[in-house]
Amino acid sequence: MDAGPRGTATLGAFTSGQLRRLGAVAGLCAADAETYAHVLADALGPVAGRPLNQPPPSRTFLSDDHTPVEFSLSFQMDEAPVLRVLLEPGCGADSLAQGGRVGLEVIRAMARRWNFTTGPLDELRDLFLPPDPQGPLALWCALELRPGGVPKVKVYLNPAANGAERSAGTVREALDRLGHRHAFDGLPQGSGYPFLALDLGDWEEPRAKVYVRHDGLTAGQAGRLCRMTPGPGPAAIEGFHRSAAGLGPGLTRLSGRPGLSCHSFTDTTTARPSGFTLHIPVRDYARHDGEALTRAAGVLRHHGMDASVLVRALAAVTDRRPEDGVGLIAYLALAHQQDRPPRVTAYLSSEAYAVRPPAVADDRRPVAVR
Repeated sequence: MDAGPRGTATLGAFTSGQLRRLGAVAGLCAADAETYAHVLADALGPVAGRPLNQPPPSRTFLSDDHTPVEFSLSFQMDEAPVLRVLLEPGCGADSLAQGGRVGLEVIRAMARRWNFTTGPLDELRDLFLPPDPQGPLALWCALELRPGGVPKVKVYLNPAANGAERSAGTVREALDRLGHRHAFDGLPQGSGYPFLALDLGDWEEPRAKVYVRHDGLTAGQAGRLCRMTPGPGPAAIEGFHRSAAGLGPGLTRLSGRPGLSCHSFTDTTTARPSGFTLHIPVRDYARHDGEALTRAAGVLRHHGMDASVLVRALAAVTDRRPEDGVGLIAYLALAHQQDRPPRVTAYLSSEAYAVRPPAVADDRRPVAVR
């Protein structure tokens, strides 16, 4: 493992090492993985050189232990898995507003490097990056790491930036500006709007994605959330909800961290979404990551996907046993997009700062690992 100036691992070296190893699992060549490792370190900025024996640079909402990096592997039948990395480029800034400005400049630097426009983001800047923002985040960036060294780029924005009570109006206004008029009216009821995401750069069909929070979500309720036409049947969504959350006779709803639905809009001529994803926070409903891995493997096999890849991915992120903590697998998601087979995504925590111990007597406080 690379080390900092005092012989201590740094945040950038630690997470870049994880990315290189995950890249090999996902089938990226060494040169591409190395390129993306440098992209990650550059996007983190000065905090990349921060030794891990210091506290996290900020109390980021991105992960339970405040590591500003999360990985994910997206699986689709008969295709190689796709590696993604989510990061908070403004982490460590003095304020949320400054973090947003730093994040915006990082995105603009990426746009110059890879020759894409930030027009959709600029159109929404006043809604999501006001002078005095509120809420848990300003701007996150996700990179889909493709062969060739040029990623697909997504940004995640906070609808509560101008106040939680204005979140619905902010999402509605954002969709209107992007040409998706009346799309908001078709969204399912929920408990809030945690994110709005935008595809930037080289996407076949750039999406605007609205995330809806669902407190206390049951399988039956989950089956009625999709607004795609045509879309998956309720039974498929209900089955995924039960499998991922481990629900049974004694537990019928998500009583802890809520489920999230995501609705993707690509066609401005219709108010209907072209994509639907259900996200289950498996880390709140498993005793340890061995249990979460078993559920994830079952979901993957059910959809005709290779579960052994996920086992190798966990080993690329950490050398701890899955049974020794919970939260390494943070979310499981089932995604549907028009005219494409379903995708299953496993979100993997970096755990640069802490491992959440196995759930025993409801004690899930994180413990430092170094």
